[in-house]
Amino acid sequence: MTLSTAFTKLFGVRHPIALAPMGGSAGGDLAAAVSRGGGLGLLGSGNGDADWLARELPIVSRGNGPWGVGLLTWAIDTGSVERVLEHGPRAVMLSFGDPSPFVERIRRAGPALIVQVTDLEEARQAVDLGADVIVAQGTESGGHGARQGRSTLPFVPMVVDLAAPVPVLAAGGIADGRGVAAALALGASGALIGTRFQATAEALVPPSIATAIVEGRGQDTERNRVLDIARGSQWPSRYTARTLGHRYLDQWRGREAELAADPQAQRAYQEDVVRGEVTPLPVWAGEAVDLITDLPPAADLVAALAEQAEDALKRAGRH
Repeated sequence: MTLSTAFTKLFGVRHPIALAPMGGSAGGDLAAAVSRGGGLGLLGSGNGDADWLARELPIVSRGNGPWGVGLLTWAIDTGSVERVLEHGPRAVMLSFGDPSPFVERIRRAGPALIVQVTDLEEARQAVDLGADVIVAQGTESGGHGARQGRSTLPFVPMVVDLAAPVPVLAAGGIADGRGVAAALALGASGALIGTRFQATAEALVPPSIATAIVEGRGQDTERNRVLDIARGSQWPSRYTARTLGHRYLDQWRGREAELAADPQAQRAYQEDVVRGEVTPLPVWAGEAVDLITDLPPAADLVAALAEQAEDALKRAGRH
């Protein structure tokens, strides 16, 4: 049984699996490994930092298989897009913000345009802009997402119906092959997976973060703005971030406005980072973190997820 979908046909990949372009962890080695394993590796370049791209883009572009780059739309400019396009990606993914200023330039260069959406208004805009693939992100996802978003299970089929025939990838709360199978059953053409790929041999995360994910529990994750405020992040307020527990969360939960108005508290956070009392970045983790129990090579993980998905669909067909 081969899981052939509109997504796999568009990119010529074996499996309907894409790496979420996670800033800080989806570097060149991880993206290349996912592509080598038969999925679509997406480099997490975030704000398009020139030095980071100069280091990571050559790594992924030397790999085997199609690959792409993800950018945070609110944080980039045309120069960021140009730096990415110079390396010939097969796809550029835009997330969190208005993608329209960058669409024409991406179109002229030729890669497929992937747009991530967190509500139906964003989905309609993505369709109107001619996105080649739309990612429907549910609130179970790790890292940043909409403060007022929808859960993956009801959100994905609504986007599938709205966007047809544009292929949709499901994102949020998918960490094993059963989740991939569920995405396909909802009408999606595949799954965009983040937290599961943070716990792999190639992820650009320190061992302590990988260990925290393997040991983490879904009930310990929380969507919040506290940690963005404490670390002075410029993320727009409409997007919160799902992370594992953190002592600054316990201290400031429900007091975000007070924290934002207290520069001394924000300085204290940075001092704690310098002393090693808190990690430089929170542990981004989705609600499916309980399903993550090991740190495999990413290429092997892609194959395992696809095999699990096929088995799950076969079992469902027997009932």
